[in-house]
Amino acid sequence: MEIRVSAKLHNLASACPFPLYIVGGYIRDALAGICAEAQDIDICAPVSADEFLAVAKSCGAEVDAVYRNTGTVKLGFGKEKYEFTCFRSDEYVRGIHTPVKTFFTDDIMLDARRRDFKCNAVYYDIAKGELCDPLGGIDDIKNKRMSTVADADKVFGEDGLRLMRLARQAAQLNFTPTEECLAGAKSNCALISDISVERVYAELDAILHAEDKYGFDGAAYRGLKILDETRVLDGILPELTLGRGMAQNEKYHAHDVLEHSLRTVLYADKEIRLAALLHDIGKPRVFIDGGNYYGHENIGADIAETICTRLKVSKKLTAEVVRLTKLHMYDLKGDARESKIRKIIVANKDIFDKLLMIKQADFSACRDDLSEAPCVTKWREIYGKMLSEGAPTQLKQLEIRGDELISAGVPAKEVGKVLEELLYECALNPALNDKKTLLARIQKLKFI
Repeated sequence: MEIRVSAKLHNLASACPFPLYIVGGYIRDALAGICAEAQDIDICAPVSADEFLAVAKSCGAEVDAVYRNTGTVKLGFGKEKYEFTCFRSDEYVRGIHTPVKTFFTDDIMLDARRRDFKCNAVYYDIAKGELCDPLGGIDDIKNKRMSTVADADKVFGEDGLRLMRLARQAAQLNFTPTEECLAGAKSNCALISDISVERVYAELDAILHAEDKYGFDGAAYRGLKILDETRVLDGILPELTLGRGMAQNEKYHAHDVLEHSLRTVLYADKEIRLAALLHDIGKPRVFIDGGNYYGHENIGADIAETICTRLKVSKKLTAEVVRLTKLHMYDLKGDARESKIRKIIVANKDIFDKLLMIKQADFSACRDDLSEAPCVTKWREIYGKMLSEGAPTQLKQLEIRGDELISAGVPAKEVGKVLEELLYECALNPALNDKKTLLARIQKLKFI
């Protein structure tokens, strides 16, 4: 285990007439032997913000912001950035995310107790080069365990955002929450409704891409399973958890609707994780209404749009999720004509790779089968054939331009429609993609 401290931070600590500590994720990660690409370093001390500021300025630190009510100072030395906090204890009111009162203290135990998990409450005295572990966080880190700094019901009852942080950090770190920790989260799961949708979605997105932090495989799935087990997922995506225990045809599926959706995330490329989570979001609703899953992709597309709007997902990602949800079932049995597939490819060229990804993840999640989905094989072969034939898949590949259509007599308002129709025809028959032929084609098809 090596805890690296820059020369400037070490000089600052040496200049302090009080102990200056690094605390939180940086120490946790060093003790766990893992390292993120970019890490924030939190420092703290048993003194006031003004006492710390005086020393920091004398050492040449650049002060970016001071929040005396919370004892917080943001500072740095050039590109080195740190956040300092005074030792403190916070008082919460249930259902309110931020503390209603802050008490400053020189007691490291009280400061540790205000944090969330023991693994995040290990301190490193910079000047002495010594660890301070008031709550047993080192043992948790050694055993890849997550437990709360105090009674779990109290810790989660103070701040509903910790419900999401539990799932995210456990997923990213590949740590396992204790039974008490999970029980405390579950008993307070309703508090997720008190957290802003922006914060909830930010945490959910981090969970969906949890392996990006430290590279642990299956991290997103582990995080979602914790949200499921604690029932926090019910508060975030009630449309999804309607599928819990909802059986599917055993000939094709080994899991219920909810578990299938979570496993689709497990097998999905990180580019399509939200779509993977929501691709079958219509199944519970259509089953409740009609007793089967027929047409769930169409209803699901509408529900997915509603969910994305609720969570304030970007318009671009929302549109993509909706399209992938609507298209993921097309040609599932592999009986669609090649001409239809060619048109689908052209109409969805911008998301074609992602469409294959969602189809593959969906297939793998049915029975945990990692072989290539037959539909994906078929579509890849058709696309490869189109490329070898020189078939255009985008308007810019057509051998005719919009202004040339206008010159040929096509009304300006019809140009887009005509170009689209010509593109589809050339995708089916690449030999048509010739300017002279296309001009003759618009005459024959009575575009003018």
